[in-house]
Amino acid sequence: MDSKLLECFISVADQLHFGRAAQTLDIHPSALGRNIRLLEEELGVRLFSRTTRNVTLTRTGHLLITEARDLLTREQALKERVRNTADSNERVFRIGAIDSAATGLVPQLLHDFHEVEPKIEVVLVEDKSVRLLPKILSGALDLAIVRPTYTPKSAIVFEFLLDEATVVALPENHALSKRKKLKIADLTEVPLIVPSPRTRPHSYNLTMRLFLDEGMHPIIAQQAEEKQTIINMVGAEIGAALVPYWTSRIAVSGVVYRPLVSNTGEAIRELPLAAAWVRGIEDKYRSLMVKLLKTNLDRYST
Repeated sequence: MDSKLLECFISVADQLHFGRAAQTLDIHPSALGRNIRLLEEELGVRLFSRTTRNVTLTRTGHLLITEARDLLTREQALKERVRNTADSNERVFRIGAIDSAATGLVPQLLHDFHEVEPKIEVVLVEDKSVRLLPKILSGALDLAIVRPTYTPKSAIVFEFLLDEATVVALPENHALSKRKKLKIADLTEVPLIVPSPRTRPHSYNLTMRLFLDEGMHPIIAQQAEEKQTIINMVGAEIGAALVPYWTSRIAVSGVVYRPLVSNTGEAIRELPLAAAWVRGIEDKYRSLMVKLLKTNLDRYST
């Protein structure tokens, strides 16, 4: 019996609502419904009674729920025992990170981790938050450094780390490149390259809100998903871009970076960064990684 299908069943049984359960699992409701149907077909029984207004467990569903919880608990306990008793030269630690964190935070973190645990193989996966979080839930990652979700997820722990500053990427021959700092009001007539709202909601929403707070509307010249692509477009003089601070470590010919500040001259720090992992799972190497992060965050973030 597929444990992922059982996780879907338990979530729906807890919420008695497919939409809320899908949100908790961070999957589309149609995918959740398909997984429940697959489980029902495998077992040859109906687990839920559904109407247009209500979802309730059937008698068989009530019988299954306790056994399903126990099965997943035992499975998870086995995984933890294997992880925590494995020799260091047998363990592979899998960490995910969004691109700016992978550029600015992770290299120093992994250096310090290898100093303490030199035999542990670490696999780094770079991706967007919306793609890393499902990997956390599926067990494909042990830890991820992401933008936390706007709504809490009961299955994932988010340990806040810091609010990353925002900088402006400009073509080096742009008139504004001569300034040491920039405000949103300075960008009134500047075409912008913005991230996709679907895959990078934090960065996109921040750009829109900063302009709206000033009673302005940004001039959007282009949308793009990848930070490297956005910076390359800036270098091609398609427009400027508001990007996370660590993106400024991406050296592209023809691109300069300037701090974005508020009207009072303070750095704009509104891009939260958090460490994320599955709730209820003990892992000594993850605990070490998180401890290193919190202890050395000031050094890592400079």
